[in-house]
Amino acid sequence: MTWIKPSFLWMMYRCGWGAKAGQETVLAVGISRDGFEWGLRHACLSGYVRGVYPDRATCRRQLKRAPARVRWDPERDLRLQPLPYRSLQLGLSGEAARRYADEWTVAVRDVTPLAHEIHALVELDRRTSHSFVMTSSREISPAMVAGQTTDSMVKVPFTSSPGWALKTGEGAKSPGEPLTLTR
Repeated sequence: MTWIKPSFLWMMYRCGWGAKAGQETVLAVGISRDGFEWGLRHACLSGYVRGVYPDRATCRRQLKRAPARVRWDPERDLRLQPLPYRSLQLGLSGEAARRYADEWTVAVRDVTPLAHEIHALVELDRRTSHSFVMTSSREISPAMVAGQTTDSMVKVPFTSSPGWALKTGEGAKSPGEPLTLTR
C-alpha cells in the first residue's frame, strides 16, 4: 500500500526531519486534484466506525475490495508533538496505486533541504526567543469518502509540501516576530 500524506509536519514526524535511517531523502510528490478526489471517492475508512458500517465484517469486506482507504492521524506541531486535530492520509492499492504512479503524479521535488532548514530553525527556536507559525491557505472537503459525510470529514486541513516556502512574516523586524511557513 502507498500512502498519500498531505501534511508536511506529519511527514517530518515520520522521517525525523529526514534524519531517520533509510528516510534521509524527503520527496514532495504533486498529484492532480482529479486524482486525489478519485482516491477519496473510491475509498473506504481504514477501520470500523459504528454508524458508517453495519458491522465489522462489512468493514473488512469493503477494505478488501476498495482500491483506497482513508484514515486520520494526529497532526503535528513544529516540535512534532501531537495536536488536538487530525490530518488525512489516503492509502492506495491496486488500481488506485497504478493510477497514482501513471496518471496522477504531476511533479516530484526533493524537499530534503527545506526539511533540514525548517528543522534548524525549530532547533534555533528551542535556544532563543524566536517563535514560528505554520499556516495553510487551502482546505479540502473530502465528503465523498465511503459515500459518507460526517462532521469530522467536512473540513480537513490540507497542506502540500511542493508549494511550501519559508519566509519571514510581513514587516517582521525583531527576533520575537514570527516566521511564517505559507503557500
